[in-house]
This record gives sequence, structure tokens and C-alpha cells, in this order.
Amino acid sequence: MARSPSAERTKTTPVDAGSGAPAQEHTHLSSFRKYTPQFLFNQRLLNIRIFNIIFITLLLLWIGADHQFRIGSPAYGWLLLIYVSVLFCGSYFIQLGFFMKSICSAQTKEQVIALGFDDGPAGGNTTRILDVLKENNLEAAFFCIGKNIRGREDQLKRILQEGHMIGNHSFSHHRFFDLFSSRKMMKDLQRMSRACFEVTGFAPRFFRPPYGVTNPNLKKAVLQGGFISIGWSIRSYDTVIRNEERLLAKILTALKPGAILLLHDTSDTTVQLLPRLLSSIQEKGFRVVRLDKMINLNPYA
Repeated sequence: MARSPSAERTKTTPVDAGSGAPAQEHTHLSSFRKYTPQFLFNQRLLNIRIFNIIFITLLLLWIGADHQFRIGSPAYGWLLLIYVSVLFCGSYFIQLGFFMKSICSAQTKEQVIALGFDDGPAGGNTTRILDVLKENNLEAAFFCIGKNIRGREDQLKRILQEGHMIGNHSFSHHRFFDLFSSRKMMKDLQRMSRACFEVTGFAPRFFRPPYGVTNPNLKKAVLQGGFISIGWSIRSYDTVIRNEERLLAKILTALKPGAILLLHDTSDTTVQLLPRLLSSIQEKGFRVVRLDKMINLNPYA
């Protein structure tokens, strides 16, 4: 299958560490890990482990104090509430890297940002977004849902052909995805990558967690599957905010060098606002670049 010239430029040739000669390229799903920066695989659950150590230490101290001074059982309820609250925040706020590390911005002083559109391909909305980006000669990242590809194969091809990047946003985007086992998660991610590969000839290795929720099972699936987790530094809430002025103000006030902006193909508000948003971003002195170029990583296996 023919490959997009723009995507071809992002392909890198791996080098064999022993001989220094170019290694054989692979596009099979099992080769994801080969191209993933090693530091992503060396990560450990330091945050959650340290938190557990602190919590257990405090609990033991509290038990000792209760035995000595008869503090009472309500205090244990407060400790449990604090523990559950921290776990919830660690799961919900992807930028914290509590359970797993995700790339949420680029370390740069340049006035550049990256646009990411989730939940497509989304029919007419995605088409209109692509039209606006083409008119402005800009490239973006599209984190697609595998089940949405069927019947919209031409749209997926167009995303790649017009210089944009395709990312993995799971196959099912199931409402209880974060409750899946790590094995079921990995199968879901690989199924999406396989669906994309069958249409475009490229299998994404950039993965954005559904709803941005992370946990130890997802970390295991991402590492075993050789994916790279991508978050965001600006969550627009464009699926909730219907007022264009409010949405525009929220985004513009959060702009910083290296920011990754989260938007959605499925948001009619985003589609209507996009031309003005792009103009306003430029007026503030920022330049839109494609995500993989901004973070300098190869987005495909």
C-alpha cells in the first residue's frame, strides 16, 4: 500500500547497537518496543510506591498512637478517604504521572504548540477540520478510535495524505476501559493499530488513554505493547463548553511554549471555532507544529 510522503519523512532508520549498521525496518505490531526510547521502559511506579510507603508508615504510626492514646476509629476513616482521594486524582490527572509517565508537553522555549483531535474519524466534522487545516497549511495529530475507522477509511487516508499524524486512542473507547485487565487493554490497543495499518500501512505507537485515565494495568499494557503515552497540557473541555467565546478564552489563556492542546473531532463547537482559534493562536505569536515534530519522536512502528 502506498505510503504518505509526509509520513515517510517521519520514519527513522534504527541502527544496530553492535555493528553501527542500519537495522532491518519492521512494521509488524510486535516491533513497537524496538523503536521506543528506552527511558520509557525503565520507568517504575515510583509515585504510587512512595505514596503507599508513606501511607503505610502513617497508618502504623496512627495505630500505635491509637493504642497509646485511644484516638478512636473515625481517624481511620479520614486516612482511608485521603488515600482514595489521592488515587483518584492520580488516575484522573494524566499530567501528574502518578501511575505512568505520559508526554504532556515539549520542553522548549520556542513559541510552538501542537494540536490534537481525539475520537475521530468523525465524518463531516473531521472533514471540516481537515479543510480548515489545509486552508491554513497546518499539520495536527488525530488520535483515532479503531471502531470509527470502518466506513471512513478514505477519511483516515486523507488525514495521513495531508501531512497529519495518526495516533491510537484505543479500538473500543469503552466507558469502562480503565477497568479492563492489562491483557484486555493491550489487545484493544493492538486491534486499533492493526485496523489503522490495514488502511494506511502505518501502525501508530503514540497512544492517548481514553478519558485520560491511567492506572497500573494501563501502564503494563502500554509498556508491553511498546506504545508511548501522550497526554496534554491544555484540556479544552470542548465537549462540555458550548460557548465559543468561553472556549476560546480558556484555550488562549493557557497557551505556553511546547503546549499540547486537546480538542475533539466530535465537538461542533470546535469545528465552528477552529478558524478563529488558529488565527488567535497566530496573533499571540505562537506557531502550530505537528506533535511528533515538536517532541522529536517517530509516531509509527
